[in-house]
Amino acid sequence: MAVDTPARIAVLGAGPIGLEAALYARFLGYDVDIYERGNVADNILRWGHVRMFSPFGMNRSTLGLAALRAQDRGYEPPSDDEFLTGLEYADRYLLPLSQTDLLADHLKLGIEVVGVGRPELLKGEEIGTDERIDSDFRILCRDRAGAEFVAAAEVVIDTTGVFGNPNWAGEGGLPAIGEKTVRDRIEYGVPDVLGSARSQYANRKTLVIGAGYSAATTVVGLAKLAEEAPDTHVTWIVRQTNEAEPISPVNDDRLPERAALTVEANRLASGASPNATFKSGTNLHSVKYDEATGKFRVRLAAEGEVGEATAAEFDAIVANVGCRPVNRIYQELQIHECYATGGPMKLAVALQGSSSGDCLTQTTHGPQSLVTPEPDFYILGAKSYGRNPNFLVSIGREQVRDLFTIIGDREDLDLYKTAVSLPSGEVDDQ
Repeated sequence: MAVDTPARIAVLGAGPIGLEAALYARFLGYDVDIYERGNVADNILRWGHVRMFSPFGMNRSTLGLAALRAQDRGYEPPSDDEFLTGLEYADRYLLPLSQTDLLADHLKLGIEVVGVGRPELLKGEEIGTDERIDSDFRILCRDRAGAEFVAAAEVVIDTTGVFGNPNWAGEGGLPAIGEKTVRDRIEYGVPDVLGSARSQYANRKTLVIGAGYSAATTVVGLAKLAEEAPDTHVTWIVRQTNEAEPISPVNDDRLPERAALTVEANRLASGASPNATFKSGTNLHSVKYDEATGKFRVRLAAEGEVGEATAAEFDAIVANVGCRPVNRIYQELQIHECYATGGPMKLAVALQGSSSGDCLTQTTHGPQSLVTPEPDFYILGAKSYGRNPNFLVSIGREQVRDLFTIIGDREDLDLYKTAVSLPSGEVDDQ
């Protein structure tokens, strides 16, 4: 809904989309608070060693570059065709952007948002009424010391993402037997097996679970590690049956990093390396950690054949099984969630109708796809896609632009086309 400046907008999350939304709001003259339970770009830094598939030009905005150059005329961004690691992306763009005058004083780091509600309304009250529209949001926060406090905002934009909320590794998306007990010992991210995590994987046996690019990245890294540490072995399992190529190639792939990873992962799955074993149609049935030996004892079952589970031992388990959104932040608000992805329903329906094997073919689906039943509450970024893994930073940037045509009440509002012409240091309050 249209909200006049200088209304207060709360942005939840200080990743690339949270910073972008906050920057856009600041350029328009809104008051902004950016709540982040960790530090800027925390989720990206967790996979900072991984090289991004998309070039820098897809992951920055004209607005961001304008803010950085207004702050420092000597700022030199990466070239648009450069493929950065997550760490390089954070160090060379996101962190400097967060320290510009437009954003630095609005960051509230180390502040976890426990929940968002309406101070005088419960979830089921005043559905679609002016009373709900006119009520500001009550934001319950907790700092690093555990102290809680309440903040307020007229608009809330949730960009907290999904990374750090992994799916379970067992059959049917449920926990494998024993998985909850050993969850803290399983790696659900992409470990830096050739760098900081080398000692945990060199000359050891690792089980990798998953059929996506994260799993492929882990498997390829472990195979490279085996060239230097020959007793390194990886067993890669996917639940899909008869998958000769676990990673489906994209025809005429325009992303060379993705294409190269696909080729190498599929080569390893074909039996090209004695240090890599690939099993399709296989699930993690049960897992137990033996404190005495420091090994995982697992049972692997063929799809739908639990009784035929086979026992094995591994030194490490990496479960690259995807992530899911967590709705606890807005569970007292009127959010219509998709029954399949857990994302907001309007956008989920649009995404379902435009599925493609190549994430580069995606487009945004217009401002109305971002509207939820809860007035002035929006979900952007990876979290807006729910369990759909095809989100791109470039799509998030377009979401920000679309959203502010609603908040700013101007269908033609597009700062990405006008920001480059702003004088140094000037904020456009149109």
